[in-house]
Amino acid sequence: MDDAENLIWHSQVPLKVSIFALRLLRDRLPMKVNLVTRSILSSTAHGCVFECGKVKYAYHLFISCSSVGSLWDLVSSWIDIPLVEFTTLRNHFVQFTSSAGGSRARRYFLQLIWLVCV
Repeated sequence: MDDAENLIWHSQVPLKVSIFALRLLRDRLPMKVNLVTRSILSSTAHGCVFECGKVKYAYHLFISCSSVGSLWDLVSSWIDIPLVEFTTLRNHFVQFTSSAGGSRARRYFLQLIWLVCV
């Protein structure tokens, strides 16, 4: 397991939330694009549910969509950490939890915040 998968297990988070995060990081959620790939949905049904016109990948839905992306801006300003451009959900999670540096308690707090947000 890599760093991101080690960070999802948090003692104050219900097991089902950690399992959801694990499936999210491994791209194993039943997203529209995954269902189109498996021929469960038609090829025209993979647009974002927020009507932004982009293909609904997990990264787009949870991080970069204009409707959801503003959540991360609010959270980062609330806890006063800078957010950088991320290319994957794993990178976002690892950099979010380690962005403040410092103590283990601060890292646990940021893990909890990230898991709550997703």
